[in-house]
Amino acid sequence: MPKLGQHFLHDPNIVRKIIGLASIEPNETVLEIGPGRGILTRALANAGGQVVAIELDPELYRTLKTDLAGLSNVKLIFADALAYPFESIPGPFKVVANLPYYIATVLLFRLLEVRKEISAMILMLQREVAERMVAGAGGKTYSPLSIAVQFYTQPRLAFIVPRGCFKPRPKVDSAVVHLAVRTTPRVSVRDEAFFLKVVKGGFAHRRKALKNSLKDFGFRREALEQASSIAPIDLNRRAETLTLEEFAHLSDILFELTSQI
Repeated sequence: MPKLGQHFLHDPNIVRKIIGLASIEPNETVLEIGPGRGILTRALANAGGQVVAIELDPELYRTLKTDLAGLSNVKLIFADALAYPFESIPGPFKVVANLPYYIATVLLFRLLEVRKEISAMILMLQREVAERMVAGAGGKTYSPLSIAVQFYTQPRLAFIVPRGCFKPRPKVDSAVVHLAVRTTPRVSVRDEAFFLKVVKGGFAHRRKALKNSLKDFGFRREALEQASSIAPIDLNRRAETLTLEEFAHLSDILFELTSQI
């Protein structure tokens, strides 16, 4: 097993499908995170874009430095993607990557922070994570990740990638998702950071009523009591039953009440 737990894609048919989904223009910049052994990197370079590939494993970086030396439109960077300043990449750029399982969700939130520089993301990740990203209200896979992704992007689960397409073979299947970054969020809210805090707090204790989960998360009792009396949303519901729009409405009410208390 590689040092950082990577699973390397080796199926050329999957690579072709990813490249087709990415629709790379000759003058576009593409960010790849975790190029691994370079099978996707080479395909991205051949598609005509300027490729910025970030690799953290020193052995893989040294090998890639040699293997990709003949590709003038590939810039290989030895760095930790979680700490890399993506905003330093000339935008707008696309992200096309096979995200390492163990940091996929954290990386996705980091990319959403710099979404204004990104036109689209074509990401391969664990199937379970991909299904959470596109989940709707009411299901067990619906989560803060679902809401954040759908708030800032238009997500689509493009296709499933069987575990046999990787070496070493992972224990689960993967999936490729296409995220078209929205020019403005799906709904308007008073404060985006506060909205995401309400969402996170609501899901902090999935089995509890929304008002109790939010209280335990640190929201003021007084604000929650007032919100219960004026919001057209029953705060005895569980977070997983609220649509993105309902969370936005509740967030605006709590934001106003919190500023007054």
